[in-house]
Amino acid sequence: MKRLLAPLLAALLAAGAPALAEDAVTVDDALRESVVMAAAEALDRAYVFPDVAKRMGDEIKARLRAGAYAQAATPAELAKLLTAQLQAVSRDKHLRVVAGDFAFARSHKAGPANFGFEKVERLPGNIGYLELRTFLAAGPAAAEAAAAAMSSLADADALIVDLRRNGGGNPAMVALVSSYLFDERTHLNSLYWREGDRTEEFWTDTAVAGTRFGQRKPVFVLTSRRTFSGAEEFSYNLKTLKRATLVGETTGGGAHPGAIRKLGEHFSMFVPTGRAVNPITRTNWEGTGVVPDVEVPAELALEKALELARAAVGRKS
Repeated sequence: MKRLLAPLLAALLAAGAPALAEDAVTVDDALRESVVMAAAEALDRAYVFPDVAKRMGDEIKARLRAGAYAQAATPAELAKLLTAQLQAVSRDKHLRVVAGDFAFARSHKAGPANFGFEKVERLPGNIGYLELRTFLAAGPAAAEAAAAAMSSLADADALIVDLRRNGGGNPAMVALVSSYLFDERTHLNSLYWREGDRTEEFWTDTAVAGTRFGQRKPVFVLTSRRTFSGAEEFSYNLKTLKRATLVGETTGGGAHPGAIRKLGEHFSMFVPTGRAVNPITRTNWEGTGVVPDVEVPAELALEKALELARAAVGRKS
């Protein structure tokens, strides 16, 4: 779970929290206190920045003493209020409290059709087009889907990767897809984990199934405000390595992977326990998002990328 760049958060942001029979849960002072104290403890034990964790815990405990949560009459209202206050302190878009147990994430983990490879096309001018909706865990079946998609586009003269509706995923899958765009082993990203005070590196693979697109032909990545987490990593990695031109909007700004923590029986929290560290910039896109090279509204990004791609390969049709 810790390796995930929150694909479950992508589902959460897109679909909302899991359904909870609110009439079966009484939100009283005892429940409010138990949830607040559990949240503060979970943050203190695991949140990637200990000093920020303390500030968040102190803030919500102070608000509890002041009666600020008395207005929360349902689990959903309490979760929303806590999320807003925690994010106000941390500015961390991955951090979130939900009413329920993130059960919806388990079904999301099974993945959308074809492991997120939503559309693979050859556009006029021999421009390859790949729409990726998520970066699911790089198991054998997902790797097979990646190999099929990327191999079918390997002989295109330019490639457009559409991440405008991609909310994130697993960094191993980010590395696998990226491997088709490089000829040499390349350091893409690192993740620092508070637990164990350790850093985990992610590199392109030296061998891939199928055929590489390679690193000499132009690549364009489409982004939007909805592009988040692992999809931002893919974009940021390629931008800093000067491997792709980003076209579209500045992305959502979430660079902290983490894990789910239960807050008692009726609430859960996604706690960011690590942070991305780019090997070139030594930082990441948290809070700022990834800024495109060519800024256009998301709905016009494909048209603009096609124009740039055809110019790059010298074709107009």
